[in-house]
Amino acid sequence: MNADRGADRRNGIAAGVLFLVTEVAAIAGVALYRPVLGGADYVLGAGADNRVLLGALCEVVLALAVAGTGVTLFPVLRRQHEGIALGYVCARLLEAVVIILGLVAVLAVVTLRRDAAPSDAGASVTAARALLAVHDWTFLLGPNLILGVNTLLLALLLHRARVVPRTITALGLVGGPLICASAVAVWFGLYGQLSGPGAAAALPVFAWELSLAGWLVLRGFRGSRGSRAADADADAVARDSRAADAVAH
Repeated sequence: MNADRGADRRNGIAAGVLFLVTEVAAIAGVALYRPVLGGADYVLGAGADNRVLLGALCEVVLALAVAGTGVTLFPVLRRQHEGIALGYVCARLLEAVVIILGLVAVLAVVTLRRDAAPSDAGASVTAARALLAVHDWTFLLGPNLILGVNTLLLALLLHRARVVPRTITALGLVGGPLICASAVAVWFGLYGQLSGPGAAAALPVFAWELSLAGWLVLRGFRGSRGSRAADADADAVARDSRAADAVAH
């Protein structure tokens, strides 16, 4: 049992670090991408390709960290509900794939700027506009809609397991549905992705991931209901074994 607790501690720390990496990589990626996301006319100007490529590298790190959180948390989450735990892993992997799709669209804009002939300026702008639209939709689907789903799944499992404080899981239980609802609102054009309402809807999830990451890195998982039950069963077996030995002797 001590070995299981040690493994949970290591998995918790790894997941906490990966959550912190996702936050840093996501913020850095958006900041570095800003020149190309400003409009399709990027393909006609001098460009800031190195800056955008560095942002793309941050997005790769982000996708790997997103997938990594699902993998490192699965051994702990499966004790509560293996189906939901597997769903969380799949949702994290799907989010990572969607992020990569958006990344490919941005990199295609960089290639278009480098290779486009001056005589094809109109066609280049049209193609860049389409690629940026692909990026915008992947941003809505991945780090918004799918993120909301996997946030809700993880918060539900951690809430049931009681391995982190309820105040932390409450942020996820509220933030997951909220960011999903916001993504649907953006989907139907009620407001923009980077608008005030959109940012406000994302704040609970941001607070959830930061607080969860800090707790896991500093404190790790508390004994879950599943592990406590297993420990109790093991203790009962040991007591029965000692009693049997006493009677035999």
